[in-house]
Amino acid sequence: MTKAIFFDIDGTLVSFQTHTIPASTIEALTLAHQQGIQIFIATGRPTLIINNLGELQSRGLIDGYITMNGGYCYVGDELVYKSCIPEYDVQTIARFCQERNYPCIFVGEHDASVCQPDDMLRYIFYQHLGVKEFPVEDFDKAIQRDVYQITSFFNSEQEKELLPHVGNCEFGRWHPAFVDITAKNNTKQKGIDKFIERFGFKLEETMAFGDGGNDMGMLRHAGIGVAMGNATDEVKAAADYVTTSVDEDGIYHALKHFGVI
Repeated sequence: MTKAIFFDIDGTLVSFQTHTIPASTIEALTLAHQQGIQIFIATGRPTLIINNLGELQSRGLIDGYITMNGGYCYVGDELVYKSCIPEYDVQTIARFCQERNYPCIFVGEHDASVCQPDDMLRYIFYQHLGVKEFPVEDFDKAIQRDVYQITSFFNSEQEKELLPHVGNCEFGRWHPAFVDITAKNNTKQKGIDKFIERFGFKLEETMAFGDGGNDMGMLRHAGIGVAMGNATDEVKAAADYVTTSVDEDGIYHALKHFGVI
């Protein structure tokens, strides 16, 4: 019996086409919540840029948040888990990006800043995702805070250059233009385990929905992993079930399929 469901945001709950949550998804989550099933967010976004869940938040449908790909988890005002990137690795990543002129977003506990922003970063974050512009800082200032996540704009081949030098980090990519970096073992599946400890349900009583590369571990880990129809083939292969796309009522159909609603 499913007792808790974990949802990625972009491409899962929220359409990349309309930038809204489909009405069928709101209906499905409302029905599930009314039956006592707990609903959690599992996203790469830090809280300060979660700007597209108002339809769920206003209805009181969200019971907790895994943010920054598992680096920062909370329920209301209660902090469940947090873990920042080791200082040496932050410095190594900063130096790598600065020397190659790669844009980089450094996320602290309650703030964020950007170094070397370019047109691609501005388009993806400020126009496409509708995020409020981050303060621009130089690298020395940006890394003075505890850093929980670094979003670096380089491709997967360039990522391979950095990997051997930051052994205490996790890399999660849900867009070809950038990668989210967190401390080692800070993942969405780690967030699921933290909420299992907090609430007492079992792993086999969980479901997870996702569409991106940073969702694959979570889909494999949960009792039932569901990939959206708009996910890549690699993500679909990591899931137990593939539903229709976010724009084709994928969440509603999957919850119906498994008898959750």
